[in-house]
Amino acid sequence: MKPNKVVKTNEFYAPTASLLDEKGSPIPWEFKHITSKQNEQMREGCTVDVQITGKPNMYRPKLNTSKYLTQMIVASTVCPDLYDADLQDSYGVKTTEDLLFALVDDAGEYQDLCVWVQKFQGFTKTLEDKVGEAKN
Repeated sequence: MKPNKVVKTNEFYAPTASLLDEKGSPIPWEFKHITSKQNEQMREGCTVDVQITGKPNMYRPKLNTSKYLTQMIVASTVCPDLYDADLQDSYGVKTTEDLLFALVDDAGEYQDLCVWVQKFQGFTKTLEDKVGEAKN
């Protein structure tokens, strides 16, 4: 079966109009696919147990979606290297997440990047889409 598996290729996307090349065009970043295992590890790391109101000792899991999406973008980004200490220092930050926010500092562009990365990683259906399919 392994020979039949399609190799996923990296893709390019320019997440911000504020980083320009010498011609004045937005610089495209390179993104790679993450594995299902990496995704699950990120989800687990971004999930906390929240106590259910009025029910002592009962908890439900809650995903910190913004933290999860940020980690997904960081894990997907090949270039620029968000782990590069010199690049982090040039922006005055110490973490990959803070560097991401420094590079893509427009809220609308960041939201567009989140949507693009989710589609790139294979998250093509919303919860509402899945509920609609289940009803039919």
